[in-house]
Amino acid sequence: MRWVNVLSLRPSLEAAVEEAVNLAQERLGEKTADLGFMFISSAFASEYPRLLPLIRERLAIDHLIGCGGGGIVGMQPIGGAKEVEQEPAFSLSLAHIPGVTVRSFHLEADQLPDLDSPPQAWVDCVGSDPQSQPCFILLADPFSSRINDLLQGLDFAYAGRPKVGGLASGRSLRGGCGLFCNDRYYESGTVGVALSGAIEMKTIVAQGCRPIGPIFQVVEGEQNILLKLMATEETRSSSALDALQSVVRSLSETEQALAQHSLFVGLAHSEFQFELRPGDFLIRNLIGVDPRVGALAIGDRVRPGQRLQFHLRDAQTSAEDLRLLLERYGEESAYKAVAGGLMFSCLGRGVGLYQEPDFDAQLVQRYLGTLPLGGFFCNGEIGPIGGSTYLHGYTSSFGLFYPPNDREGNENT
Repeated sequence: MRWVNVLSLRPSLEAAVEEAVNLAQERLGEKTADLGFMFISSAFASEYPRLLPLIRERLAIDHLIGCGGGGIVGMQPIGGAKEVEQEPAFSLSLAHIPGVTVRSFHLEADQLPDLDSPPQAWVDCVGSDPQSQPCFILLADPFSSRINDLLQGLDFAYAGRPKVGGLASGRSLRGGCGLFCNDRYYESGTVGVALSGAIEMKTIVAQGCRPIGPIFQVVEGEQNILLKLMATEETRSSSALDALQSVVRSLSETEQALAQHSLFVGLAHSEFQFELRPGDFLIRNLIGVDPRVGALAIGDRVRPGQRLQFHLRDAQTSAEDLRLLLERYGEESAYKAVAGGLMFSCLGRGVGLYQEPDFDAQLVQRYLGTLPLGGFFCNGEIGPIGGSTYLHGYTSSFGLFYPPNDREGNENT
């Protein structure tokens, strides 16, 4: 397996494509490109329909997907991984993956089965046999894709298989963010690939939050409304608002100020996991308060018996969260040399969060080496928490690729 990435910052689309394709093919050498991912800055939005014809003039490849983004991630010869925000950029990853079966697809929302359809209906959509244990990379339009239904359906048909990706970004509301699949340009739906055979994909999902206060259990709740909570070490419940206020009162003045605008709810994804650690919670927005009944509205459904913990987010917490997950990944996969990676990061991260460029991408390289890393800044990030796949916000989600049982390392650039 060989994986390469090239980032071009040339302001001309023709020049950017020519530079990226030529350098990527040069780095592949005599090996063929079996799969490609491309991410293009919204600075080129008016020229999106021209991209694939320019690529096809220079590159013969069977499977190629990509999308537009408000920021682009890729590799430069000097300095390694770079996150380019609000400037022209084109990132191209090419992979030589012998022994891997690739299924590329485009799905419009009206092509998706009903959620009560059998698993085979979802298998028919993407064309990959569940017995082959595929992994998925998904790129979707944020307005027209029914992405949550698609994720739920794929989890139903391909339970436990990893799925990562993001929602295209960079265009105005319902303006078409740009999706690319093989020879076609789309402004709606979802494009993706299913990879099976001699490849493994590990995922890292950094939600960038830290827990505050005790873990609570939902005593009473309806749909996305929390009514009553009980701390796990207590025997009496209180209104959800009272529970939140007790947590906030226990914080420092600095944390209380942060809670005014960066307070979230973490939902435990497992009812059976005894000890919950950072990363075991699905982070959701706190979207409303009803003081009359002491209720909280959050950005997901809740059920009685579910455990939750309130969380805060800031730059330092986001950095520590990603460091912790990278360290954990390194401990669990110490012998595996990553051939290549994809990064899907929220538009709310980057310089706006960290006040310095290239933070997440450079942190990945610090822990995992100079792996070829491509990606973009998303309107929503796709990645698993526990055994289920979710659409996230303010998150960096990574797909890391290598041959199965690889103890010898991989060539990559």
